[in-house]
Amino acid sequence: MPELSHRHRMLVLAICCMSLLIVSLDVTILNVALPSMQQELHASVAGMQWTIDAYTLVLASLLMLAGSTADRVGRRKVFTAGLVLFTLGSVLCSLAPDLDALIAFRMIQAVGGSMLNPVAMSIITNTFTDPRERARAIGVWGAVVGISMAAGPLVGGLLVDTVGWRSIFWINLPVGLAALLLTLRFVPESRAPRARRPDPVGQLLVIALLGSLTYAIIEAPTSGTPHTLAFGAIALAALLGLLRYEPRRDEPLIDLRFFRSAPFSGATVIAVSAFAALSGFLFLSTLYLQNVRGLDALHAGLWMLPMAIPCFVCAPLSGRLVGNRGPRLPLLIAGVAMTASGILFAAFEAETSNATLVLGYVLFGLGFGFVNAPITNTAVSGMPRAQAGVAAAVASTSRQIGGTLGVAVIGAALATGVTASTYRDTFVSAARPGWWIIAGCGLAVLVLGALTSGRRARSSADRTARLLGTPDTTEPAPASPRTQDTASA
Repeated sequence: MPELSHRHRMLVLAICCMSLLIVSLDVTILNVALPSMQQELHASVAGMQWTIDAYTLVLASLLMLAGSTADRVGRRKVFTAGLVLFTLGSVLCSLAPDLDALIAFRMIQAVGGSMLNPVAMSIITNTFTDPRERARAIGVWGAVVGISMAAGPLVGGLLVDTVGWRSIFWINLPVGLAALLLTLRFVPESRAPRARRPDPVGQLLVIALLGSLTYAIIEAPTSGTPHTLAFGAIALAALLGLLRYEPRRDEPLIDLRFFRSAPFSGATVIAVSAFAALSGFLFLSTLYLQNVRGLDALHAGLWMLPMAIPCFVCAPLSGRLVGNRGPRLPLLIAGVAMTASGILFAAFEAETSNATLVLGYVLFGLGFGFVNAPITNTAVSGMPRAQAGVAAAVASTSRQIGGTLGVAVIGAALATGVTASTYRDTFVSAARPGWWIIAGCGLAVLVLGALTSGRRARSSADRTARLLGTPDTTEPAPASPRTQDTASA
């Protein structure tokens, strides 16, 4: 990619952030619309889980393929195709006649979405080559998630209450079309110096692993033990197949050598934990506010603002901290805040009091606002830029796996303890295991953030970078100890 002016780099960042905005808005708006969709489509709790997880499952399955394909055939080409498919999928979702059609159209959306975020992050990585400037760009990227969390519940609530739940998909159209036109005009094409070969066997194993695992978890409360164990066995076999097959390939779909870097491995598990907590948090909160408190979609969205605003404020601050001091401090703050929020709901039933409900939302928003930038920066820093798409896709895949498992596990825990006839009376107690799971995810962020951001962990990242690339393809080392975390984590 040719060297761009500062103004042009900022424009590329803005275009990439537009793609993140529509994907993130789609998640937050959908959560607010769940009760209305459930009522109109006569869906069960499992049906609502599938409207979310069908999307995240396909997304997680295809992200690494999209990243490697973009490195091979051109990042702008794949990014453009993703915008077209995502926008088309949004139109189809708005026209879905029943739950099955909606789930199918959500999967089309996800195929397009898989070509957006990891490819956009790869474009950003190759546009912002200075470690500090890149970390700050990633902070802006993270702030967009905060914007979507702040705007999504309000915009979604307003649309659901005034027009209907189908209108939540319309908002993707103007943003998607604008991003498409700007991409064709301003984003330069880039690709890896040497094309990577496709890995269809690895791709099929990933789909089998994620699909069977998610199905087993979601359907466990209603399908019975033999059915659940059968799909669990398929997931285990697919995992073992990946671990055996991928290291034997010269150019695998998943380069397992990435995980020799302690910071990279830690960031992967942190991403799963953080996004499992987020998806479970949104799922439980939306159902509680609308189905238990009886709020309409707009007022439920307003109640989510104490979570969304701290996330919006803290995301760019986290990016700046990562750029100046490394990922350790933001990860520790995130872990403490998310754990405290989960415990507040699980042990003290925070939702039963307005004051503790707001406090729990603020704490979670604070924690999630700090966690995103260090995950992304750690994933792409210290890796060869020729594999930026794959490295970014691994981080994005981890997020989607977390989101999928969060809804599946926490939704399954809720479904076992709540009944339709006593929904309002049993919801708080039935949701308690889910809140403990969220607290456990926050604790995982805290512990792994401390263990994988120290000097020994950074040394493993340096060794991995030397193993994966040559000096002219690997990110440059930082000039001062203060920025060492950023470049080598």
